[in-house]
Amino acid sequence: MTFTSPYLLLTLLALPASAVIYWITQRRRMRYAVRYTNVDLLAAVGGGREWRRYVAPSLLALALATLCVALARPHVHAVVTSDKATVVMVLDVSGSMHSTDVKPSRLAAAQKAMHIFLDHTPKRLKVGLVLFAAEAEVATPPTTDHALVGQAIDAAGDFQGFGGTAIGDALAVAVRVGLQSIGISRPGGNAAPDANVRQLAAVTTPAANGLVSILFLSDGRQNRGALKPLQGAARARDAGIPVYTVALGSNGTSLQVPSQPGGFNGGFTIISPNGPFPNLAGLEPDPKTLRAIARMTGGRFFRAKTAGSAESAYRTLGSSIGRRPGRIEVTDDFLAGALVLLVLGGGLSALWAPRLP
Repeated sequence: MTFTSPYLLLTLLALPASAVIYWITQRRRMRYAVRYTNVDLLAAVGGGREWRRYVAPSLLALALATLCVALARPHVHAVVTSDKATVVMVLDVSGSMHSTDVKPSRLAAAQKAMHIFLDHTPKRLKVGLVLFAAEAEVATPPTTDHALVGQAIDAAGDFQGFGGTAIGDALAVAVRVGLQSIGISRPGGNAAPDANVRQLAAVTTPAANGLVSILFLSDGRQNRGALKPLQGAARARDAGIPVYTVALGSNGTSLQVPSQPGGFNGGFTIISPNGPFPNLAGLEPDPKTLRAIARMTGGRFFRAKTAGSAESAYRTLGSSIGRRPGRIEVTDDFLAGALVLLVLGGGLSALWAPRLP
């Protein structure tokens, strides 16, 4: 425990002073008892359990000590949420996310897991959402309005992303969004978008380290995009941003994707990765790549073959991401404790006070 004003702890010297005053008071009572002529009446007034005499003064002394400590404004070491902490959630919304090998579907399971993350994460934590398939799009900039992020998660199925899986590009966009959230602005000028992302990701300042995290979920292998997955991961690593990856889906040889209006599969069973649709190999999870991304950036990898395991991963992350060691002021707790002791001491004193017969 530490104190903002430790010199105010000298007020604890009031305790021995109070003890001296109490001792003098007791001696005066003893002299009065000697002068009292009706000893039987005095015994009746002061009768009862002897230990009760000391309970109320002890509680009063403890309350006084608690108030003295509160004056010094105590702090305790704890895990706290930074006001600048940001988490960028990245969700794969490619066509394969409608597969039903994870019930009720991969996308529905991911959406529910993300809502669990929002339920377990600190309210002050800024959360953003990036959706990607062949391209990445910022669905919600980082905000403390978690309800707004939840609405964007629910609407993720409307994203027209049936063109593939661009993991590297999605990571680069998430890095850009995270850095902007902590005040590292997008470079100006006429630089190409990819050049802007590269400049942002190359910033390695203490302000970036530990304040931004990326929570990345995908169910397939990369088959689109300008950046390879590990190139995107390198940008996150260079910016000091850990990436926590979740590989969603089973390792089966066939995936049943429901029919989608305008979709590419027409509701047929798709055989992957080496069946009659070899170009759709991205339908199967790529845990090896996602594990490498997490390892490179200092994050953590989760394998989710079921909806339950995906929910467990996001529940774990919601209880840990965005927090760091810090100090919390507990002055109010000490003041509340002193008030309780004073009320308790006063109540017992009134209850046990001797009464004249």
